[in-house]
Amino acid sequence: MYKQRRRTFVRLASFVFAVSCTVFLSAGLLRVSPPLVLAGTGAFFASPVAALRTAQEFFSAESAAAAATESVPAEEVQAPVENPAPTAESSAPAAESAAAPVSADEPLEARAPIAGEAVPQGMVPLLEQHFQASAGTGYIPTGTALIRNSTSLPDAEVAAEVGQPLPFSVEKNSSEPQVLIVHTHATECYEGAEHSYTDPAFSARTTDTAVNMVAVGQQMTDILNAAGINTLHDTTLHDYPSYTGSYEKSNATVRSYLQQYPSIKVVIDVHRDAIQRADGTRVKPVVTINGEKSAQVMLISCADQDGNLPNYKQNLRFAAAWQAQMEGMFPGLTRPVLFDYRYYNQDLSTGSLLLEVGGHANTLSEALAAGRMAAQALAQLFSGA
Repeated sequence: MYKQRRRTFVRLASFVFAVSCTVFLSAGLLRVSPPLVLAGTGAFFASPVAALRTAQEFFSAESAAAAATESVPAEEVQAPVENPAPTAESSAPAAESAAAPVSADEPLEARAPIAGEAVPQGMVPLLEQHFQASAGTGYIPTGTALIRNSTSLPDAEVAAEVGQPLPFSVEKNSSEPQVLIVHTHATECYEGAEHSYTDPAFSARTTDTAVNMVAVGQQMTDILNAAGINTLHDTTLHDYPSYTGSYEKSNATVRSYLQQYPSIKVVIDVHRDAIQRADGTRVKPVVTINGEKSAQVMLISCADQDGNLPNYKQNLRFAAAWQAQMEGMFPGLTRPVLFDYRYYNQDLSTGSLLLEVGGHANTLSEALAAGRMAAQALAQLFSGA
């Protein structure tokens, strides 16, 4: 009786094992050769219990290996959402949430939660902050503005460089383009309305060009053109459908424009920042100018570390001049210029800068106010040059 039961068990176990392996193989869930499956089936006849234990260990190892090889790259994120409303749409881009914000150690004037609504359970608070600094180690005064020197270059050397004249001359009322505005991360967007909280699942990204960075860039373009500064605006969504390789794609775009229009002197890559504290609180850099609440802006000028930015000092001169013009016309509009070892395609012209207009906690209206003032200051800078 015992031997008969054992034979029945062995046959049943062998059948289950063989069928399972066949199913897993056809589904692509098991990376093993068919002969090995047959060998495993035969092993059941010798010792079914041991064979089952071995199979369990094998499947566990396969699952772990699959998980290790199929992880999503750090820079690859979900496609931007179509609706900018703060609902549970997609996770925040890894590149923004994993790294500390560039403003993490900037001096602050105030830290105050946005008044009004209580923060519902599951939401994260929004915090208003006005970012400012004073001259000192690492902060170099440039007239009415400041440069945050995050490089190994001595402050005195940086200060001497920004006192030099601009390396280019913008021609007013020219029939040839002088300025190009692009968006490496065009799908970056803002809060739809003023609130004291937001959904942590809100990615602050959308393909809707009426509310993402394209809207800010278009307003800046219109202001510059109205002032007689011939400006082109590229509206390509370089970060859609894939965030990976955004800068490589925008690099190709800028090169194409420069080849077609060699008259272009200035290339501005318009973004928004993403400032978030360790507890998930999102920070909105703000200032009130002439009774209007505006986002603050920050220029990023990249320093050369490995020979890829031979003309980086010329870009820095432009950053210092533009920021000083903004602060002279609209005090408090800017955060200190970030001068750091980065790249951001700033080797393509001697007037290449990245402009951060507010952050993901600002509203679109605050960002548009900031973009308008930044463009007005730039037009004035070129008019007086």
